[in-house]
Amino acid sequence: MKSQRPVNLDITTIKFTPQMIASITHRIAGVAIFFGMAFLIWGLGLSLESQESFDQLKECMDGVIVKLIVWAILAGFIYHFVAGVRHLLMDAGYFETLEGSKALSIAVLILSAVLIAVAGVWVW
Repeated sequence: MKSQRPVNLDITTIKFTPQMIASITHRIAGVAIFFGMAFLIWGLGLSLESQESFDQLKECMDGVIVKLIVWAILAGFIYHFVAGVRHLLMDAGYFETLEGSKALSIAVLILSAVLIAVAGVWVW
């Protein structure tokens, strides 16, 4: 059987729509959360081990690298949550048109960027 479908192998010619960007970054945020949980579980275990290890964790949390890691994990949580609400709204029957979906995707990107910036201020 010969397929008559067009094949586009040049990825540089693909125009990414806001819906595509929101969906792809939602998946990336989920993977980042999965790997970030190892860091969070390690920190929780260290904080519960003893008073000395809790103090060691508090001292470690003052470092720039650790703050950056915590901020990145928070960014993943924030974006994944906001994009998840987008999916729930669309599953409920809202914003199913092309224009509505595009507007909601742009709103997700803007709202999550603002919340991620606020989380950055909070971490630092």
